[in-house]
Amino acid sequence: MTAHTPLNASDNRHPLRDQLQQLWRNKTAVAGMVIVIVFLLTALLAPLLSPHNPVATSLHDRLKPPVWHAGGAWKNILGTDDLGRDILSRLIFGARVSLLVAASSVGLAFVVGTLLGAVAGFYRGFRDGVIIRVMDIILAFPYILLPIVVVACLGPSLRNAMIAIGITYVPRFARIVRGRTLEECAKDYVTAARAVGARDWRIILTAILPNCLGPLIVQTTLSFASAILDAAALSFLGLSGQPPTPEWGAMIANSRALILQASWVMIFPGIAILLAVLGFNLFGDGLRDALDPRLRD
Repeated sequence: MTAHTPLNASDNRHPLRDQLQQLWRNKTAVAGMVIVIVFLLTALLAPLLSPHNPVATSLHDRLKPPVWHAGGAWKNILGTDDLGRDILSRLIFGARVSLLVAASSVGLAFVVGTLLGAVAGFYRGFRDGVIIRVMDIILAFPYILLPIVVVACLGPSLRNAMIAIGITYVPRFARIVRGRTLEECAKDYVTAARAVGARDWRIILTAILPNCLGPLIVQTTLSFASAILDAAALSFLGLSGQPPTPEWGAMIANSRALILQASWVMIFPGIAILLAVLGFNLFGDGLRDALDPRLRD
């Protein structure tokens, strides 16, 4: 009798386990994930972590330097702004505002873009042409101009900033889903589902969209980084959160005149934006490498 060839243990591993291992081996992705988790926890636990009220003013304490600066006091570790508000407290609550805007705008773009892309790819024809032309029109606008126009029409507020950024990001998701839907519709399982009389939306929701999750997850993570930057840009222009809302972009805008006198008022919000964007970008790149079999080691 011939001995049976033992099965390779790696052949029986679940794909999700391989993806997680690939992600864990990517040190930059792990670093990005740690940064993202820190910012998420900071936003969720802001009332517990904040040492002071972020909107409370004190002219007696205005423009106090950080503790390591000459004359700094431990009461305000990162110093205070021109109204005596604690910089650290405003940064902590600013994380909540920035991540809320990013999550809401990206969530809106995810839902709308996914539905439009699925309809365009599944039905093709006239509906596909109309949807793609609308996406092309949105993409024709300069990167930040469309959110500025939308917010200018709706009025400056955090809610309108979320809507404006979400509209701008819809084509990103619609194009991804449309392309994957066209690929999936050419496969036998979709043809078989249609042959047995399955409803169109059932095929889309249960068969096609699950196969689009990989690139959608990556795009969502990378879009978070872009949304944080766009939210800061709109706040810098005075089109998003209004005073006294602690928002990183608005903090930079309000401290422009103090760059030489009290540089810390502008530097720390800039560092917060840099770290948040860097974390989401590193994590998104790692997810892309882990979810795409062509990029694995």
